[in-house]
Amino acid sequence: MSQLDRKPAVGVPGKSFRLDKTDAKLWGVCGGIANYFGIDPLIVRLGFVLGTLIGFGSFILIYLAIALIAD
Repeated sequence: MSQLDRKPAVGVPGKSFRLDKTDAKLWGVCGGIANYFGIDPLIVRLGFVLGTLIGFGSFILIYLAIALIAD
């Protein structure tokens, strides 16, 4: 599938989620989420850390799923 064949995200015209390899700490998931929403990657990383601690590690599975599915 080429770049031109990709459809934008639902509800956000012209925007699609991509892993961010330039701002990657671990696969670029948090950097990609931060780019998609236009926020600082540190906020997303802290959110994943807090979610992992509060959610008994379930955010680790979510992170891995995003890393494997995206790009």
